[in-house]
Amino acid sequence: MDILTTLAIAGQFFVEIAAELILLFIGITFLVGLLQAYIPEERIRRALAGRQQGVGNIVAAGFGALTPFCSCSTIPILLGLLEVGIPFGVCMSFLFASPLLSPVILALLLALVGVVPTVIYCAVTFTSAVIIGLLLERFGYGSYVKDVMVEGRPEPCDCASSHGVRIRRAFSFAVNLFKQVFPYLILGAGIGAFIYGFIPGDLIVALAGPENPFAIPVAAVIGIPMYIRVETLIPVSAVLLEKGMGTGAVMALIIGGAGASIPEVTLIAAIFERRLVAVFVATILTVAIFAGVLFQLLSMI
Repeated sequence: MDILTTLAIAGQFFVEIAAELILLFIGITFLVGLLQAYIPEERIRRALAGRQQGVGNIVAAGFGALTPFCSCSTIPILLGLLEVGIPFGVCMSFLFASPLLSPVILALLLALVGVVPTVIYCAVTFTSAVIIGLLLERFGYGSYVKDVMVEGRPEPCDCASSHGVRIRRAFSFAVNLFKQVFPYLILGAGIGAFIYGFIPGDLIVALAGPENPFAIPVAAVIGIPMYIRVETLIPVSAVLLEKGMGTGAVMALIIGGAGASIPEVTLIAAIFERRLVAVFVATILTVAIFAGVLFQLLSMI
């Protein structure tokens, strides 16, 4: 295959996947904007107030999935929940679920890897968020939260706003978020197109195929410090799957990257002592490896 043919194939793939991701992202971010308009931070606090361990962790993980804030918003909300007396473990279930179960991530996964892997991903990450919160509370890690106050917290959303106002806010949110994420979507589509056209599938299979027993833990470790947005990582992962990378390794990479990106760990280090930060990162790594092994086993059935 000559270079021009390869370029044409890669270019066609780039156009197709970029168009698909852009349309999907615009639609899902508008829905996310509506969720945030109707489920503001104050409502989360009221819903979690008085909740005990167990039920509270489940509710918190559910809110984490339905309120997909970025790290810059999640950490102030976490502090706000702690300030009003929400149990530490319940707050941690919210913290773990928020990045891993973002509707944007789920929508991209659904489009690129299908229904069954996405459902399994949801089940594993949601259950992990609940269990992690319970365990951290049980072993007293709440004592490792620094005494930090959030200054300049935005005013609570006016819940009496009309539906038209909320829809306009959701549209504005979608447009602003799209402007921020667009370069990452294009970057992901470009990297994916390059891999699709120029990287031999045999090489990927040899390095990270299902027969390599070290592919899953290596992918999880690589994903954790990777400074890349999941919106970029998912289209790349879809190409790696098509090229022969093991399903387990791809999922471990996604969970590691989504759950403990450098920006999030940096913000967490500002409010948690080192021991708790280390436990947070180690827990994400463990979940990523466990999910990767589970996905790999299920793919062999």
